Amino acid sequence: MNNIQLESVLNELLSPHLIKDYCPNGLQVEGKSEVKKIITGVTACQALIDRAIEEQADALLVHHGFFWKGEAAEIRGMKYRRIKALIENGINLYAYHLPLDVHPTLGNNAKLAEMLDIEVLGGLEEGNPNSVAIYGQLSQPLSGEELAARLSITLHREPLHIGDNAPKEIKTLGWCTGGGQDFIELAANKGLDAFISGEISERTVHISRELGIHYFSAGHHATERYGIKSLGEYLADKHKFDVVFIDVDNPV
Repeated sequence: MNNIQLESVLNELLSPHLIKDYCPNGLQVEGKSEVKKIITGVTACQALIDRAIEEQADALLVHHGFFWKGEAAEIRGMKYRRIKALIENGINLYAYHLPLDVHPTLGNNAKLAEMLDIEVLGGLEEGNPNSVAIYGQLSQPLSGEELAARLSITLHREPLHIGDNAPKEIKTLGWCTGGGQDFIELAANKGLDAFISGEISERTVHISRELGIHYFSAGHHATERYGIKSLGEYLADKHKFDVVFIDVDNPV
């Protein structure tokens, strides 16, 4: 498939035009015109780019790409080395950030719900049909310790659990993969028992304790592996690309 046609396929699927984001979504660095082999991964770091070169990939498809709002515009140092490696090897770089988080079946939030056996009930951001944070209910209530254990087993990473002043049982919960800790107040105001995200801030601990809601920091990378992996599997199944998911270890 042509590289521009592939971008159109991804845009039609993920609808980035409907979501205000912190970076450009779509084809960020143009490479060779014909795409047959795609490497997927969470972040377009040098290690993943090097693996894409080793695999002789035509494209790299990631959740965290380049050109973030507020970063320096100059292409030098680390950014130069990454982009130079992509261009010299003709590798197209496609990145989808929030559009991949919110996709109802392939997205990071949707896949986390599926893996944890949570029924999705809606978005936490009232009036936003593309709410980045969502909420739902467990098929069976769990204690805070039991949910922490399920997260650890499912994501292969032990979460940080704050539950000092929270309900004994968790039935309803909100979640936002990655850096979504500041949605915790929306979850508490909705009367939910718990909130899960990838990261935690100092203030999150106090909010959790004072509003009486469990908080689980389950890892930014750990909670966002599965959307990009599912997107790659979709492209392999529907469009017959040769797709390989490569997980570059990241403990946070």
